[in-house]
Amino acid sequence: MAKLEGKVALITGAAVGLGEGISTAYAKYGAKLIMVDLSPAVEDTAERLRKEYGAEIITVVANVADRAQMDAAAAKGVEKFGEINVACCNAGVCRLAPFEEMTDEMRDFHIDVNIKGVWNTCKAVVPYMLKQGGGSIVIASSVTGDIVADAGEAAYATTKAALVGLTKCLAVEYAKRNIRVNCSQLGYARTPMVEKMAVESNPDNPEAAINDIAANVPMGRLAKPIEVGELFAFLGSDESSYLTGAQIVIDGGATLPETMSIGTN
Repeated sequence: MAKLEGKVALITGAAVGLGEGISTAYAKYGAKLIMVDLSPAVEDTAERLRKEYGAEIITVVANVADRAQMDAAAAKGVEKFGEINVACCNAGVCRLAPFEEMTDEMRDFHIDVNIKGVWNTCKAVVPYMLKQGGGSIVIASSVTGDIVADAGEAAYATTKAALVGLTKCLAVEYAKRNIRVNCSQLGYARTPMVEKMAVESNPDNPEAAINDIAANVPMGRLAKPIEVGELFAFLGSDESSYLTGAQIVIDGGATLPETMSIGTN
């Protein structure tokens, strides 16, 4: 029996990048999917997964920053599948700018998607999980904000650090009601969002920016979205049944070195 067989998972930001990797892993392991994304391209990703894995999937075009839309997405999933066992709160944004140039609109954009989007997703699924006797919530935080930070990431770092606090609070609040809440803390993965950041960082040679990131990772590369998906699949499965409130770093060792200039290598 596949480890997610019989489970229904709602995944946000499911169309591309990390969301596609997470959706792929969940489909591979037998879950039924409620794939949510702002882009109608989510249906293209869903169709690929139906063909490749025979997965049962519905797609919902919705904005995670809108509470009513997320409530409707969860309701549509329950109407189709009867329950929601897992929520993968993956949708997120990152825009780079020096702090003095960062507008209030840019700040609010990060807050709306990265914090309110996760909040709204949790608010949408928790009532169903309580009614059915439990579930698992997996939140995409980051090493940025809680562990490390780079110049130009003030809004992103602030919002991703906040998700660690939300993870811990919900984990404590719902532990005795059988809802587990954990978060991933990703370094860099090769996704459209990171490629956009590379363009913002080095417009003349964005590939050089990607290579510079990889050069500072002990494993020498960025993560693949499917590798992140495998972690999310573990956290959504019964294999992680005694894990809650955890922050799991998945960064190829990027946060391990004390400095980049002292050592034997």
